[in-house]
Order: sequence, then structure tokens, then C-alpha cells
Amino acid sequence: MKIKIGEELLNEHIRVRIRLDYKGEGKNGRFFFGGKSKEEIAEQKREEQVALLRNIPLQGIVIEDIDLSLDVYSVSESEGRKNREYAFAPVILSLRVDNLDDLLPLVLRSEFRKIEFLSPENLEIYRLDAERLLFRVHQLIQEEIKKLERKYLN
Repeated sequence: MKIKIGEELLNEHIRVRIRLDYKGEGKNGRFFFGGKSKEEIAEQKREEQVALLRNIPLQGIVIEDIDLSLDVYSVSESEGRKNREYAFAPVILSLRVDNLDDLLPLVLRSEFRKIEFLSPENLEIYRLDAERLLFRVHQLIQEEIKKLERKYLN
């Protein structure tokens, strides 16, 4: 990203903080043992996903920090007569990216909860950057639709 200060053009990365909450739903074990609680499942999912994020590079994204210090929390959901409880294990990622469209693979996840821009203070999006961003959103949504179609039609 290019930032103009007076007459000088500087290249600066965009720094953001993203919160992802990994969901866990309790499973009943066979014969009264072997089941995991919803909290354990949520923590296990969080650990697996964080290991993937650490070991598999994402194009255009540099992970500066991974914060796992937030506690697992539970939420109850009513679906008609059924009450379901879910646990969520949050993780906060501090990232450095070159372009806004590099963030899309993380922002379009179902675990995505919040984004906070740390720097620069002001973002100026040029017409071509906005077009590229919207086109990339379109591509990713179409890919997800095709995955769902394959899943439900097969």
C-alpha cells in the first residue's frame, strides 16, 4: 500500500488484528466414556487451526502474533424445543498485509468475529483496488457456493 505524506510516497503495510472464534459442540461417548466436552472440542479446533496458520503460509499475509489467552466461553441457542449449548475458543491474530484483498480468506471464514485496523490511521482505496477487492469477494463467494452445491447434490 502506498501512503502519501506531503510530496513523499511511502510503502506501508496494513496492520490488523482479527478475532476468530472456533466452535465446539459436545459429543456423547459410547458406553459412558470417551466423549469430549464442548469446551475441549473448541480448544482442540483452535489448536489445530492455529497450527495450520503457523505452518502453512497465506499469500500476502505475515502473522506477527497469535494470542490464545482469551478464555473459552459458552453460548446457549434455542431451536424450537431444543436447547443447544456451544463453546467458543477465541484466538486473536495480529497480521501485516500488503493489500486488503489478502485478508479475504480469513474474513470470509465462519469463525470470523471482528477486525481492527492498527495502521495506517487512514486508508485511501483507489478505484482499481476497490474493483480488485470486490472481484475477489465475488470469486470466493462463488467458490463457496460451488462447494455447497457439490456437497448437497452428491
